[in-house]
Amino acid sequence: MLFFSRKQWQLLVRFGKTPAFSLTQSSNYVDVKMKWKKDPFFDYLDILTKGRDLRPLVSLKNIIAREPDGCIPISAVSKRGRELEISGRVASFLRRYPAVFEEFTGPKYNLPWFKLTEEAAEIDRKEREVYETQQVEIVDRLRRLILMSRERRLPLSIVQGMLWYLGLPEDFLQKPEEISKGCFQIVELEDEVQGLSTVIDRDEPVLSAIQRNEIKKLNGTVESLPSAIAFPLFPSKGLRLKRKIEHWLEEFQKLPYVSPYEDFSHLDPSSDISEKRVAGVLHELLSLFVDNSAERRRLLCLRKHLGLPQKFHKAFERHPHVFYLLLKNKTCFVVLKEAYHARSTTTIEKHPMLEVRKKYVGLMNKSEAILRSRRSRKPLADDAEGGLDAAVDSESKEDYDGLDEGMEENLPS
Repeated sequence: MLFFSRKQWQLLVRFGKTPAFSLTQSSNYVDVKMKWKKDPFFDYLDILTKGRDLRPLVSLKNIIAREPDGCIPISAVSKRGRELEISGRVASFLRRYPAVFEEFTGPKYNLPWFKLTEEAAEIDRKEREVYETQQVEIVDRLRRLILMSRERRLPLSIVQGMLWYLGLPEDFLQKPEEISKGCFQIVELEDEVQGLSTVIDRDEPVLSAIQRNEIKKLNGTVESLPSAIAFPLFPSKGLRLKRKIEHWLEEFQKLPYVSPYEDFSHLDPSSDISEKRVAGVLHELLSLFVDNSAERRRLLCLRKHLGLPQKFHKAFERHPHVFYLLLKNKTCFVVLKEAYHARSTTTIEKHPMLEVRKKYVGLMNKSEAILRSRRSRKPLADDAEGGLDAAVDSESKEDYDGLDEGMEENLPS
C-alpha cells in the first residue's frame, strides 16, 4: 500500500498524476430512495398477476395427467395443500377452475373425483410436445443458471425450486437420462448434500443478454465489446427521478460491466462496480425465466451461490428503470422490464413455454366467467367464450410486442 503526504498528493494532482489505485474501484454510494410507482401495464397482465395460482394449478394438472385413468379422488390430494402451496382446501381450489378440472362422482362412496377437461388435456399434450421439440433450448437455461454460480454447481434442492421458473418438468431431476443429456452431473457437496454441476468448453463464449444486446447494437463481435456497457432503461409512465439520482444513474451506466459468468472474486463488495454486477446478475437471471419474472422471496436461496450481498433485493428498488416490483396477492414479484418493452432491440429470447402457460391462464379466465354465469344462473354465451379466446391471443401478442401507443412516447430514444 502506498502512502502520500498531503504535499506530495497536492503536487501529483496539480500535474495530473492521480495514483492508479484511486481509479480502480471507487465507491461513491448514493442512498437512492425512490417511491414505488404503480405501472398499469404490468399490473394488468394476467400472465404475471395470476402467476401465484398458476403454479399449483399446473402441479395438480400434472398429478391428474400422470394417472393411468386420467382422474383422481379428492382424497389423493386433499392433504397436500401445503406441499402444493395452496391456501385453503384443495377441493375448493379445484372447483375454482371448472375450465381446467371437471368434477364427477366416483365409483365408490360417492366421493368427488376430478379429471382434466378436454381443453386442459389438449394444452397438456401441447406442453409435452413443446418440451420434446425445444428441450435443448429449455435445458440450456438451467445450464446457464449453474454457470452463474461461484463453483458452477448448485444444490439439488435449489435446482428443484428453480425448475418452474426455467420451464422444466417437475420430475426433471428424477430422470438420470434427462440430466446426462444436458451435460450435467450429480456431485457431492458439503454436509453430504448432492448438487448439480455442469462443464463448459474453454473456447465457448458465454455471453449475457446485455452483452448480446451490445453486440447487436454495434453490429460487432465479442472482441469488440467495450468494458462499459449500459443497462437498457425503461422508465414507467409518470416516474420522475431527483437530479441527484439522475446524475448517479448516468455515472452508474458508465461503469465497467462485469458479466454474471465472469470471475468476480477481485471486486470490492462495497464498490459501485460490484453493485453493477449485482444488477447484471439479477437481469440475466430473470432473462432465463419463462415470463421473465419471479416471486422475490424465491430468489433468496440463490444469494450465496451467485455471490450476491445480504440485501441484494434492494437492487430492485434502486433500479426501477430496469426492474418492476409487482405487488399482488400479498406478495411481491419482480419483473424484468426489458423483456416486455424492448421489442426487436433486445436479444432476450421468448421462452418456448410462455405461450403454453398463457393458454392455462386463458382457462383460468374462462373459469371465472363460468362461475359468474353459475351465480347469475345465466348460460355462458358462445360469443363470451370466443371473446375470452380472442383476449388471450391478443395478450399473447401484446406482451412481447411492447407498449401501446400511449406508453411509447415515454420510452428513451
